[in-house]
Amino acid sequence: MSDRPARKAAQTHRARVVHKERLTPHMIRVVFGGEGLAGFATNGCTDHYVKLVFPLPGVAYPEPFDMAEIRASTPRADWPKTRTYTVAGWDPGARRLTIDFVHHGDEGLAGPWADAASPGDELYLLGPGGGYAPEAASDWHLLVGDEAALPAIAAALAALPADARALAFVEVEDPAEEQKLAYPEGPIDLRWLHRKGRPVGEALVEAVTSAAFPPGVPQVFLHGEAHAVKALRRHLRHERGLGREQMKSVSGYWRRGSDEDGWQSGKAEWNKRVEAEQESGAA
Repeated sequence: MSDRPARKAAQTHRARVVHKERLTPHMIRVVFGGEGLAGFATNGCTDHYVKLVFPLPGVAYPEPFDMAEIRASTPRADWPKTRTYTVAGWDPGARRLTIDFVHHGDEGLAGPWADAASPGDELYLLGPGGGYAPEAASDWHLLVGDEAALPAIAAALAALPADARALAFVEVEDPAEEQKLAYPEGPIDLRWLHRKGRPVGEALVEAVTSAAFPPGVPQVFLHGEAHAVKALRRHLRHERGLGREQMKSVSGYWRRGSDEDGWQSGKAEWNKRVEAEQESGAA
């Protein structure tokens, strides 16, 4: 029996679109506001995330809309779809929540929604969750990910103290997808990787495994496509000799061939199996 406390149900918030802009050809920024965010609060993590809620067409949900109540009283087949997104920014004074969406045409659920969104449109969201922030005492910081992890990497870089050392790898499709990120003028090495049609994660794995690391012991933030994360976790643990305590935040945000519903249903088991295999040196 686990001694963990019961998991607290995520709070449901109602957010209204107040602004939208296209940052790059495939990245859309949506800023939300409204009284429905009055109870929204973050706690200093740089990887805060929310679950965006998309009700199923034709299904009547209890009012007021509350996901905990829906899950308790509605058949699972009628539950709204959820999609997980990193908080790109939260201004509590202005009550403005910023989320960046990767958009690839009609593919997916949240990307097309963001592309079609207009000021005044509303969306429910759950959260926030999160648990990582760069620790000032670390010798240096290794930040690795694809577009899905870019908002969290950007937040981590911006939160670094002035003298912090960091090596960051971000994989995007091509140079047009690069963004100008804000971070201290200290020893920060940000490397943009362009896959140019190759499978997501290949360029990331190649770059990290061949890189010369700074001296000292890093704190690692590694997120992105699950297969790439698995390969890099093994490399860092077994070839770079990093301990579990240095792997501060490591997880697959998504997996090739699965939508979020399919990935989330097996993500915990996948991560558990990968960790067990790699701790034993079997994979």
